[in-house]
Amino acid sequence: MFLIIHYLVNFVYMKEWTLIGTVTIIHLLAAMSPGPDFFMAVRNSLMYSRKTGIWTAVGFGLGIGIHILYSILGLALLISKSVILFNLIKTLGAFYLMYLGVKSFFSKKSSISLNGVEKEHDISPFQAIKTGFLTNVLNPKATLFFLSLFTLVIGPDTPGHVLLFVSFIMMVNTFLWFALVSVFFTQKHVRRIYERFQNIFNKIFGGVLILIGLKLLLTRNK
Repeated sequence: MFLIIHYLVNFVYMKEWTLIGTVTIIHLLAAMSPGPDFFMAVRNSLMYSRKTGIWTAVGFGLGIGIHILYSILGLALLISKSVILFNLIKTLGAFYLMYLGVKSFFSKKSSISLNGVEKEHDISPFQAIKTGFLTNVLNPKATLFFLSLFTLVIGPDTPGHVLLFVSFIMMVNTFLWFALVSVFFTQKHVRRIYERFQNIFNKIFGGVLILIGLKLLLTRNK
């Protein structure tokens, strides 16, 4: 009897660790795929500083927490089924990205300190977190991703402690990945290239964000 209980316990824990590993890999691959978060992380890191890029990554992580929360509450299904709600989120997200894109496109060249800190023209940690948070939360594709994740991978019978653990992992995953992106794009040689062609890069980042926003705005829901 003891052996049977022992094997059952091990089997349960194995299933839980399999679920945790699956969710971790799926979410990490999703975070690494280019999208609004990636371009915003690169933009803030290059336009301002490594510190601002890392604070932006904190905002992304907090945004993931919101997606997880409403998915647990079942609101993701409601949003996906309600054309009005989904279109409202999509429109807000699209206009926010286009607004940031226009700001980037018409931004003027500023001097950049190669020690990783831009003091005169940098933004506050709160502004960086807010930008990252809103960029992530107002991305309707993230809503659909978490709806799929909580429908196909994380079932309603998932234990609470496992749910809390995978939620923590996804938030940390997001922060670490985009903090790494910030560190890479603020290396001295990358900074020098950006400083030399800053106006061109600003227009590229601005144009990409505008195009992403337009694509979101013009995409029809089936």
